[in-house]
Amino acid sequence: MSKKQQKFPIPTYEAVGVVAAQSIGEPGTQMTMRTFHYAGVAEHVPTGLPRLIEIVDAKKEPKKSIIDIYLKKQYARSHSEVEKVAKELGSVFVSDIAKVSDDLEKYVVKVEYNEKDGKALGVTFNMLKKALEQYCEEEMRVLEGKIVIKPKRKRKKAKRKGEKEEKEVVNAKFVRRMANKIKDGLVRGVKGINRAIVAKADTGEYFIRASGFNVIGACSHASVDPNRVYTNNIKEIERIYGIEAARNAIIKEIKDVMDLQGLYVDIRHITLISDAMTFSGAIKSIGRHGLSGQKIGILGRAAFEETVKHLINAGSTALEDKLVGVTENIIVGQTVPVGTGRIKLKMKRIK
Repeated sequence: MSKKQQKFPIPTYEAVGVVAAQSIGEPGTQMTMRTFHYAGVAEHVPTGLPRLIEIVDAKKEPKKSIIDIYLKKQYARSHSEVEKVAKELGSVFVSDIAKVSDDLEKYVVKVEYNEKDGKALGVTFNMLKKALEQYCEEEMRVLEGKIVIKPKRKRKKAKRKGEKEEKEVVNAKFVRRMANKIKDGLVRGVKGINRAIVAKADTGEYFIRASGFNVIGACSHASVDPNRVYTNNIKEIERIYGIEAARNAIIKEIKDVMDLQGLYVDIRHITLISDAMTFSGAIKSIGRHGLSGQKIGILGRAAFEETVKHLINAGSTALEDKLVGVTENIIVGQTVPVGTGRIKLKMKRIK
């Protein structure tokens, strides 16, 4: 907290949740309009209200996930070196460099290498052959420039004791399924990192920005600095780095959305939201499946969504509402227990 912020401490019993919600919700209305006006700008990064909703709803995966990969200091200043690493990390699939077709009569899959696309993506014919080996049952053949594959049969596990393992029957359905699997086969790069490009940071060093996410895969490259790999997929950050890192990512993502729209929101409001979403040790959304659906008060939960469901459940199990929240007290017409409403005075009568 800065010295300037320390001069304005939050008063005791202040309704910080309501203030934070209003402080982010009001600029959100400005954002809605701006999102449509600036359509097409910075298209590779999800922005505006849709991105803010993604964050607070704790979506499993963003619509446009992005990964920023920084290299170790000795490589970061050289554009050619960073470009080389970007090519090595960017995933190239069989369908990108070859035409895959199935022969349902002979039960084989044919793969025709496209030399032009292969050269553009830096993938040779031998690299393609090596990638296809895992799908072959026998040694693959090359006929008229096409790689002919006899699909590998998987062993079916025995369902009962005493039964032997059986190999899958090779039929037309099996060959068609295998052809589709071969199309999505990885020839080079890291799975989950696509269309890697080189960008320049404000510090003057070069870094790689790619669509998708695979932090562990990116860190496995020798040139990558594992301490400076970042993705906008908050769930991926939670899974790899833990809840504290996920909390910081929520703060950063919300702040970036606000800054890009030219809106100022005090960082303390954003911090409060990220704390509320992560205090339990896992990311929770702000909605009926998350924080709002887990309010202590029955009336508070009923006032948000699914009113009848909450009231019937409470009535059938004889639950009691202690009236500790703001919403519950407004419903019953009592003084709200925030600010001066939280303070009770006792007077001693003098005879």
